[in-house]
Amino acid sequence: MTTGEPDSLSARIAARLRADGGWWPFDRFMAAALYEPGLGYYTRGAPVFGTMPASGSDFVTAPELSPLFGAAFARQVAQALAAAGAHEVWEFGAGSGAFAAQLLAALPPDTAYHVVDLSGTLRARQAGRLAPFAPRVQWHDTLPEAIEGVVVGNEVLDAMPVQLLHWDGERWFERGVVADGDAFAWADRPTGLRPPVETGFLPGTTVELPLQAPAFVATLATRLARGAAFFADYGFPEREYYHPQRRGGTLMCHRAHRADTDPLVEVGEKDITAHVDFSAVALAGQDAGLDVVGYTSQARFLANCGLLELLEGADARTIANAQKLLTEHEMGELFKVIGFARGLPGFEPLGFAQGDRTHTL
Repeated sequence: MTTGEPDSLSARIAARLRADGGWWPFDRFMAAALYEPGLGYYTRGAPVFGTMPASGSDFVTAPELSPLFGAAFARQVAQALAAAGAHEVWEFGAGSGAFAAQLLAALPPDTAYHVVDLSGTLRARQAGRLAPFAPRVQWHDTLPEAIEGVVVGNEVLDAMPVQLLHWDGERWFERGVVADGDAFAWADRPTGLRPPVETGFLPGTTVELPLQAPAFVATLATRLARGAAFFADYGFPEREYYHPQRRGGTLMCHRAHRADTDPLVEVGEKDITAHVDFSAVALAGQDAGLDVVGYTSQARFLANCGLLELLEGADARTIANAQKLLTEHEMGELFKVIGFARGLPGFEPLGFAQGDRTHTL
């Protein structure tokens, strides 16, 4: 905490906002709301991941829902490690550590596991969850100079701050945030920024401009010397992301397993996310020298990795939870998996063996 700054997150953001001229672009506001040290949503120490609101959690991710998510995903990771002749896995944004624990349990015992996470409080929880694998796990603040192995990320791209653009029917504006006491309101400013698609928007449309996720993938590409990367998240290809009927964009907040669309209230007490533009992510990786080796629905990816085989002989509860990973109205269709590789000629990831949708990006 900086000496002299307010103790409340809203008051601190409001004070900085006024000091910066009274207006912030939304991506800066989102970054502060989520990651301000000690006060942001992911850094304040409160539980966020879990299956039930009674636990104090706000949402559930696939690894918390079923350990078979990681068990199936591990088959893809193992195949990629073998193709690269490597023994290192790097996870970004490891959350509760559930995904890491599932991968470590399924991967060979000589696999080293590296976690890059900005939240010190989440690191502490991850360390507790991963205690059985302690000698194999290391935490890092930044990317290494070179990675030879496999990179994974589950619901990490959606938590990267986005800019907002608003179309009034004649001009584009960047939607930002102003302070009203310790509360906040929207304020638009003219901008030269544009979405990648220019036609079909109706007056009153607001869209996200998710630049940080593609930038992250481009930066990762400079460090991935040999190996593969797989990211699972919710999102769409560009043509669906900017569909004219999606007039309110995809920005969403989560608290106590309920969703809302107002990030300007309960700041720091709820998650703020935006869907992933997988076309932009794929293009960023490709332009930076990575091969796009697959893109498909989570349901198809997990089925290709043997999830249905893992369910053989399982009890009813295990089957019911695993089905939520696969069914279209739960996580199966909205969530996608995209894969990249470098230095692996002829590599054909098993997760994309059937149902690959790379041609739709």
